[in-house]
Amino acid sequence: MNTPRLSLLFLGLPALPLSFVALPLYVQWPHYMATTYALSLSTLGFILLMSRMFDAVSDPWIGKLTDRWMNHSNGRVLIACVIASTSLSMGFAGIFNPDLLMDMQSPSFFLIGSVLLMTYLSYSTLCIAQQAWAARLGGDDVVRSRIVAWREGLGLVGAITASVLPTFFGFNLLVGVFIALLWIAMMAWYRAPAPHLSSIRALTNESHSIVSVWLDKSFIMLLGVFVLNGISSAISASLILFFIQDRLQLPASYQGLFLALYFVSAALFMPLWVRCVARFGLIRCWLMGISLAVLVFIWTLTLSTGEVVDYSLVCLLSGIALGADLIVPNALLSGLIQKNTAQSGQYLSWWQVATKFISALAVSASLPLLQIMGYTPGQTDATGLQTLSLTYGLFPCVIKILAGLFLYFGQHHFKGETSCNDD
Repeated sequence: MNTPRLSLLFLGLPALPLSFVALPLYVQWPHYMATTYALSLSTLGFILLMSRMFDAVSDPWIGKLTDRWMNHSNGRVLIACVIASTSLSMGFAGIFNPDLLMDMQSPSFFLIGSVLLMTYLSYSTLCIAQQAWAARLGGDDVVRSRIVAWREGLGLVGAITASVLPTFFGFNLLVGVFIALLWIAMMAWYRAPAPHLSSIRALTNESHSIVSVWLDKSFIMLLGVFVLNGISSAISASLILFFIQDRLQLPASYQGLFLALYFVSAALFMPLWVRCVARFGLIRCWLMGISLAVLVFIWTLTLSTGEVVDYSLVCLLSGIALGADLIVPNALLSGLIQKNTAQSGQYLSWWQVATKFISALAVSASLPLLQIMGYTPGQTDATGLQTLSLTYGLFPCVIKILAGLFLYFGQHHFKGETSCNDD
């Protein structure tokens, strides 16, 4: 199967606006609501926690619904996604302008929670449906890697755009650009290559429970490597601002520069990783990416005050390694789904649950660990800074090495998937 670039663009374009949702909600929205509507941080934290928990629990059910839509017809999937896009557009506009939904200067707890939950559920539905649609197209290692690379690359473009727009132009423009891009992406999706339903229907079994994918040992192994590797990256991400301000003694404004280097290098080097997949295979490429990340990130243990150039190189090189993390796991998952096509939504829904678990665990574990080890924000003594460097640089490397070992010794679980050719 040879997928033209225009088809890859149509398949991946929804990831661009969908990436607008994650960063603003986690990083920018709490501060915006606290300063604009005077909501307390404890109230915001509780709303985010409860909404996110309900969202995570609902993902497997969304996955099962997605499978039913896809096993019925491609048209039903698109109709469901149009409804979800409408709901997401209203929700995203509402969380940044709650007074548009109700004439009140101090939005109620119930209103904010309801709109946030609607936004999360719509977002999850679109993410699962988009990835399941692409996974059902089949293809060999290279084809699947190209599809994932386009999707993740466009997602990175969206994440960078979403981080820049509010800073310079405000949240109203962010909302407007998001809604416009979302509907452009939906129109592009309508023209994207569609899965063939004839063979899928023959495999359909509506009696599958939402936990049936846990009987697949290959999925459990892949998910274990993905979670370990993801926790490593998430710990570093949750501590980056502390490292920049206290270890490097740089202003917070440098965070934007370093993040831009990281994400842009990941996007630019994705085509190189796709070529590496064609030559070395998925498993070897992921091991190469993990090894590069460890070799580069361990360098942070030697960094000290004002080393902007050295840390910029760390961000640049670790961004290159990120490309493998974005492409390979999802391409391997698509290979597993090819053997269980009728359950694609359920596989991807549990994958999404794991992704949310990674983010929650990294923050909830790394920050208390820092405090237990004696570090406090703004600390400048040698012991505190050493603790910060170890937690930021060494611990993630140890976890990533464990992920690489699990991948290396468990790679026989994926041999059937990585050699699949559906041309």
